[in-house]
Amino acid sequence: MTLSSGSEMNRCFWCGNSKLMIDYHDKEWGVPLHNDKMLFEFLILEGAQAGLTWQTILNKRENYRRAFDNFDPNIISRYSFLKPIFVKRSIIIWRVTKDGANQKS
Repeated sequence: MTLSSGSEMNRCFWCGNSKLMIDYHDKEWGVPLHNDKMLFEFLILEGAQAGLTWQTILNKRENYRRAFDNFDPNIISRYSFLKPIFVKRSIIIWRVTKDGANQKS
């Protein structure tokens, strides 16, 4: 990010005119993270993104926070063997398992 001679910030083309993407670009993108909880949040969100746009995931970010107990790894590690995550139309639906590689959907 660089500032031009005025107060306008030069932004990457991918944020377009979306306030959500502009805020992400200006406040989060490319900023080093040293907070384990935030790193865990991005790990989950990146996994959910597969085949989708980042804007789609950011649009549902608050819903993901609710569905995944605010990305608290201590709570998530205590989920039952197979906990369906279903918040109707609020997240991309998938299931979390402790032993996901050995489970059939």
